[in-house]
Amino acid sequence: MSAMPQKGDLAQETEIVWLEDPMRLDYVRQALDKVNTRRGKPRYERDGRLIGYSNLEPEAPRRIDSGLFARRIFYLLPHDRPNRPGDPDCPYNVGSPLEAVDPRTVGAGQVGRKTARSQGTPDSVPAGS
Repeated sequence: MSAMPQKGDLAQETEIVWLEDPMRLDYVRQALDKVNTRRGKPRYERDGRLIGYSNLEPEAPRRIDSGLFARRIFYLLPHDRPNRPGDPDCPYNVGSPLEAVDPRTVGAGQVGRKTARSQGTPDSVPAGS
């Protein structure tokens, strides 16, 4: 189960752990998942691949509704632009999914945001590319 994270959801985050170099990616998808641990690599049950996740404070409370912890995960699906560079049939040659953010804007307790880079707009393409 996942949802779009809001700033208040991230108050207990202590760090973001990247499994891949986020600076090499235009965007990552972010979601708030309910899991049974505060720290460590969470279970990942989507298509695509897990790019990173958040760890929580040792005292982070469980969600009242589920008894689980709300932690962010960062991932890419097979059809995402970072997985298909130069593919003219990629659905996100320009633009990005609703839940996508530029990984350079992500930090513990910071939701992350879209940028020209994450949107694949001409302003984000280096000269001579």
